[in-house]
Amino acid sequence: MYPQAPTTGALDLADLRERIDTTLADFLRRPLQRVPAQNRRRSHRHDLDRTLTDYVLAPGKRVRPLLCVIGWHAAGGGGSEETVLRLAASLELFHAFALIHDDIMDDSDTRRGLPSAHRAFAVRHRDRPDANTFGRNLAVLLGDLALVRCDEMLHNAGFTEQEHRAVLPLVDTMRDEVVLGQYLDLHTTGSPTGDTDRALTVIRLKTAKYTIERPLHLGAALAGAGTRTLDACSAYALPLGEAFQLRDDLLGTFGDPAVTGKPVIEDLRSGKATVLMALAVRRAAPHQAELLDRLVGDPGLDEEGAMSVRRVLEATGARATVERMIHERYATALAALSRSPFAPAAVTALRRIAAGAVSRTA
Repeated sequence: MYPQAPTTGALDLADLRERIDTTLADFLRRPLQRVPAQNRRRSHRHDLDRTLTDYVLAPGKRVRPLLCVIGWHAAGGGGSEETVLRLAASLELFHAFALIHDDIMDDSDTRRGLPSAHRAFAVRHRDRPDANTFGRNLAVLLGDLALVRCDEMLHNAGFTEQEHRAVLPLVDTMRDEVVLGQYLDLHTTGSPTGDTDRALTVIRLKTAKYTIERPLHLGAALAGAGTRTLDACSAYALPLGEAFQLRDDLLGTFGDPAVTGKPVIEDLRSGKATVLMALAVRRAAPHQAELLDRLVGDPGLDEEGAMSVRRVLEATGARATVERMIHERYATALAALSRSPFAPAAVTALRRIAAGAVSRTA
């Protein structure tokens, strides 16, 4: 359904990931090296920096940094490659900030198959009577530190004055959008509603723009892209970003926890306002609507109840409709790519990114 693009002429994405990780590692280990070896065991600053380093360098897709570098190539490159790698790597630090705080707000137990930051801190300090509160507080600080390191990396990226003027306003816009998206997400989470428009608005702000569009814009802007190229980035990114999150919502309810790294009951317990759920609510028969209203958003929901909800999502056609929406948006993104002014190697890479985004299992 989502064929992989041919690799001829493509950028080497595995090599780009490795170079992004190297840039991150070199930057994050600098604060650790500033603390004299004899003082490291007693340095609380060292502990927090080391925890952040381990968190950020854990295996991940690096979607946003990759797209930033591809956006730079799409617009013809130019300037320092080290600068674009630092800009790209800074996005992973911002993402760490967002994930750590997001898990606290969602009270999530796991992230990428491991305990979320606040849970890991609580376990590490389980001898304290307030271990859970202490863990959350430390995780807030860890997220704050990730944002501080993100800004530090941006300030030391080596921008020229012109690059600074092109890039920094986009960084600010991206941050505003993701905060607004999270605000709306919190407001809509709870009991299920049939408001698909609101769910799609959250998707566009929290994922389509943040995960796909703005990283592409940042890389392209660094290369001096004009309006036509930036518009082409958006024409590809927004439908693909929506498809990416719609797939994520399906995985959050029907996926394999051993593969996704997150329990598939969490979205149902929290009453996350997904397009999937909104479609089911709109189409539900009275007895199905009663079941959704009673079970979705119940923090005590068990697997038997979750299976009952999944059956309603299937029976109402909500799951099939979301699959169709993913396919339609994927096709729209590829069509936009075929009309874009991007460099051919970037087009091939973006086709591969698109196929992976919609066909993924994690």
